Amino acid sequence: MATFLYRLGRTAFRRRWYVALMWVAVLGALGLGAAKAPAAPDEGMSMPGIESQKAFDLMEERFPGSTADGATARVVFVAPDGQKVTAAGNRSAIEEFVDEASAGREVASAVNPFEARAVSKDASTAYATVNFKVIADKLGDADKKSIEDAIDEVRDAGLTVEVGGDALASQPAAGGAGEAIGIAIAALVLVLTFGSMAAAGLPLLTAVLGVGVSMAAITALASTFGLSGTTGTLAMMLGLAVGIDYAMFVVSRYREERSKGHAPQEAAGLATGTAGSAVVFAGLTVVIALAGLSVVGIPMLTKMGLAAAGAVVIAVLISLTIVPALLGFWPNAVLSRGTRKSGTVKEGGEHNGGSRWARFVLRRPVTVLLLSVVGLGVVAIPVTGLQLGMPGAEVKSTSTTERRAYDALADGFGPGFNGPLTFVVDAKGADDPKAAVTTISEEVGASKGVVSVSPAQFNPAGDTAVFSAVPGTGPSDKATKDLVQSLRDGRPGIEAATDGASFQVTGTTAVNIDVAQKVQDALIPYLVVVVGLAIVLLLVVFRSILVPIKAALGFLLSVLAALGAVVAVFQWGWGAELLGVTETGPIMSLMPIFLVGIVFGLAMDYEVFLVSRMREAYVHGDRPAQAVVSGFRYSARVVVAAALIMMAVFSGFIGAGESMIKMIGFGLAIAVLFDAFVVRMAFVPAVLALLGDKAWYLPRRLNRLLPNIDVEGEALTRRPATLTTVPDNPADREAARV
Repeated sequence: MATFLYRLGRTAFRRRWYVALMWVAVLGALGLGAAKAPAAPDEGMSMPGIESQKAFDLMEERFPGSTADGATARVVFVAPDGQKVTAAGNRSAIEEFVDEASAGREVASAVNPFEARAVSKDASTAYATVNFKVIADKLGDADKKSIEDAIDEVRDAGLTVEVGGDALASQPAAGGAGEAIGIAIAALVLVLTFGSMAAAGLPLLTAVLGVGVSMAAITALASTFGLSGTTGTLAMMLGLAVGIDYAMFVVSRYREERSKGHAPQEAAGLATGTAGSAVVFAGLTVVIALAGLSVVGIPMLTKMGLAAAGAVVIAVLISLTIVPALLGFWPNAVLSRGTRKSGTVKEGGEHNGGSRWARFVLRRPVTVLLLSVVGLGVVAIPVTGLQLGMPGAEVKSTSTTERRAYDALADGFGPGFNGPLTFVVDAKGADDPKAAVTTISEEVGASKGVVSVSPAQFNPAGDTAVFSAVPGTGPSDKATKDLVQSLRDGRPGIEAATDGASFQVTGTTAVNIDVAQKVQDALIPYLVVVVGLAIVLLLVVFRSILVPIKAALGFLLSVLAALGAVVAVFQWGWGAELLGVTETGPIMSLMPIFLVGIVFGLAMDYEVFLVSRMREAYVHGDRPAQAVVSGFRYSARVVVAAALIMMAVFSGFIGAGESMIKMIGFGLAIAVLFDAFVVRMAFVPAVLALLGDKAWYLPRRLNRLLPNIDVEGEALTRRPATLTTVPDNPADREAARV
């Protein structure tokens, strides 16, 4: 491996024009394909295997022309103090709104609140539900404007009008100025790390190139593979993150090899052969984590994971080819300013911050190990109270109309009104469908925790009916989840009294409950798959049994601590105001999976880059303790810089207006903090110090079975002698450069 990549690096350096033109041609071809590719159909959020999805599918089958997951606007009308919505003038304004809304081109139905009993008991509040034929993303501006104009007319009549649902929901920016600040901080970290604008700019340039190629490929293939507009979000974020990391590690190793006196081309080859080998296997661990998202069984998540995995593969290829090619164009520009001025190529020394910290840990390994494990364990305690769900309008700012509509409905109709349960009754096999539906409706209405049940609506064939039940508790309340489970558990008894009819529970609240359970059930298998495969891969890389196990345990510590911090802030509310979180609630259902997948990939990046230098030093003759010091001396600064860059980028999302985006940004930033600065900088060296030579032990039989991939570049030290030092004569130096 190392020898092959060494030759690849030298070739890319020497044939830099061909390599650069090749990548430009690839980007151009994919860009052209993306521009001419048809748009992919948005299939919505499909959740195979859960009851809620089966109920949606049955509704679409039995109610022709309807879309079970079509956009909805719930328009809430609140009368002025002392008045009622049933007053003649107010009622007339509301009914006029319903008539105008019904005329919309994409409107499937607009329900009159006075005919549907959608008026509160004190007549202070009413609501009209407008159902659309298409999902929210497919609604045109003209369709939205017609509804908004009708709403403005009602407001002019003196009523307070707020709008819930997804049809007219506002879409705040993901991070706004926060993201720009994060990228600026990342650039500053690179400049401070390398002391060179070129060395700082090269990783950013190649990362942007990689993201451009990846996004163009995703867009070009979107129609063929049914990729939605959100599929590339994760690919863009991770492609940029690992693209900067991988290029930075190769550039850092190039500078190190130059400091040893190697000519530029030789240094590029050695950097690609050693750091490039680590890049390849670090990338493989990320690919494993992302491809493993298919274990969850959610098509959208599977596509996002595979697209992001493709972006990581492209980032690896970029770092192995275009990075050494660019070094060929400007071999001295990436060196520090002091080196370029003095003309003497020297980087680092025997003692720096990394080596001093490593020696500190080696003197107190037990204390450092206990402090790191106990500290992360304490932070992880809130995980025991984790509640998964899909936070909705209740966690939005009160400045949004969605939140005000939510509060108005809760005040007028009760907390459970914002999360009604939808029952789909299949009475095709019943002797008397109407009687069967009536029986099920009455049984549901008599259940403890159900406040009211709406009249059933039958399909044209008369064999399927839909009705809703309002629980007495809010959508994210644990009691609501218990109610859904109780209704499903009691289903056999209810269906037995209908003589052939069956029912399923769906609706937004039930969907959120089912998705949370599906993700929770998939989390352990997902962890087993990705951690198991990564242990096997690290076993091959490090040729050790204990080092991969230690890496997996360290990752589990960091991800549990990060998830605990997320629960403490976004569910318990500790320090929520500091992050601008106005309301707490359940943790987003997909958050644990996202956190595990993304953080696992980045954590294994840091593990491979840091420990591979220790393994390299150990193979080349260093004692275990000295190998730890050598690894930190050469890699700690770059790993810390990479972590700071990731934290800066992820922290940019904390400034978003959406609570869920804040949650993702905070979770990823805090996870990188724990993993890079506690696990990799404290836990890892402490464990290796205590293990000594045992850390690198591998049974002989297993050693013979495993392929020898030579990540540490041992074969490069045995290759035939080449021009490896910088000649004294300027003419000879120029010849060596080219």
